[in-house]
Amino acid sequence: MSKNNYSYEEAPKKSAGKLELWDMLSIVVLLITLCIGAYFVAIFIAPNSALNPFPPSDPFAPPPATITPIQLEPTWTATPVADTTETPTLFPTFTLEPSATAFSLVPPTKTPTPTATPKAPFSATITYIDSTIIHPEAACNWQGVGGTIVDANNADMLRITIRLVGFYNSKTKNELTVSSIAPSYGKSGYEFFLGTVPISSKGQLYIQILDQAGLPLSDNIYIDTFNDCSKNLVLVRFKKNP
Repeated sequence: MSKNNYSYEEAPKKSAGKLELWDMLSIVVLLITLCIGAYFVAIFIAPNSALNPFPPSDPFAPPPATITPIQLEPTWTATPVADTTETPTLFPTFTLEPSATAFSLVPPTKTPTPTATPKAPFSATITYIDSTIIHPEAACNWQGVGGTIVDANNADMLRITIRLVGFYNSKTKNELTVSSIAPSYGKSGYEFFLGTVPISSKGQLYIQILDQAGLPLSDNIYIDTFNDCSKNLVLVRFKKNP
């Protein structure tokens, strides 16, 4: 035989593995872990489900009602009031103030004299004459107004403005002239020509003298006109009041 003659023995075959106790416990723990994980995943997905023992509170839900126990009121004890009579306090009496009595410095039997209206610096006199005295050539075919202006000493006053205003023969009149422009009446003579046919009018024209500022020196002197040849010239003479 060979020196290397070895005998081979077959190794014993292992029997099929059986689940031991620790393997079973590991499987149980793994199943429990999976169940617990699935439970938490379900709660996470639906936190308000019945599986969650502590569901989150609804922020829009009304607060829970607080029950306040009803307590009985304490027994009321009447407090005796002493029978005392208070003396009423009198309010101060209001004294009326004396009313003012109207009085007048003027005795009742004396009527006050009204204050006179200031008089214009110049007054006037009106005369109706025949125009042929000034204009003999016109005969009765002339009508107008003329006159003079003098001071308190009857001295002629020159360059005084005279204004004639109103209506004549259905036409408006508003004319100006100055004294000394018509010497036929005197040194301070003035004249306004009205028309060639004498007509009648009543208070439709007035004449007035003015100062250099245009302020009146006399009242409005209202004049009439006549269709009478003996009265076809209205002569107005102004004189300064003393």
